[in-house]
Amino acid sequence: MATMLGFGAALLMYMFIFLYGSMVMRGVIEEKAGRVMELLISTTSPFELMMGKILGIASVGLFQFVLWILLGTGISTLIGTLGLTASQVPDTPGNPDWMQMLGSMPWESIVPLFLFYFLGGYLLYAALFAAVGSAVDSEGDSQQLVMPISMPIILAFIASQFVMQNPHGSLAFWMSMFPLTSPIVMVVRLPFGVPFWEIALSMSLLVTAFVGSVWIAGRIFRIGVLMYGQKVSLGQLRKWLFYR
Repeated sequence: MATMLGFGAALLMYMFIFLYGSMVMRGVIEEKAGRVMELLISTTSPFELMMGKILGIASVGLFQFVLWILLGTGISTLIGTLGLTASQVPDTPGNPDWMQMLGSMPWESIVPLFLFYFLGGYLLYAALFAAVGSAVDSEGDSQQLVMPISMPIILAFIASQFVMQNPHGSLAFWMSMFPLTSPIVMVVRLPFGVPFWEIALSMSLLVTAFVGSVWIAGRIFRIGVLMYGQKVSLGQLRKWLFYR
């Protein structure tokens, strides 16, 4: 059950970071291509514009998660009310008591921590995706810049199958500390039980990385949203960080 929950949480995290991060990037590209940015920046700062888009799409994702949690709770309650729980069926090796195993999971810690890592991972990557969107003129031009951002997520998802086999090993520990992989790897480890100090350290590093990514994205965003018709490289993005 812990393995199933860990894999399901990793898959959800992987899908939603890519889905909502890409939505932020596409939104920035569309507004930039339509010259909407020039109108918006006349009334607000580039940083406020970037954060508004990131937080607005984050609220959509959170709302969907809340709906899923309420729906799952309602279905479980309905099954229990109808007397269709698995406890009525003999608990044999071929017919495990799934409801009992689900009930034994530490949901009071898994659910809030999952939501924290979802928000932290999304905000971290969405800021970087917004920076990429501001630096290119079309989605096709973004592939070169998206690849370095996407690699840590892909590696974390691939490594999650090894983490489930040894959730307390060195690979699991270090990848759950590294902010770009911790949102996926840590939620895989949560059903197996993680020491409090590891969770606290991982959360602190993720928050610190988010603040740093917002600063980086803000420096790139303020210049990139008004740049048109140029092929931007990683070297140019580094230069934009120090433009005054």
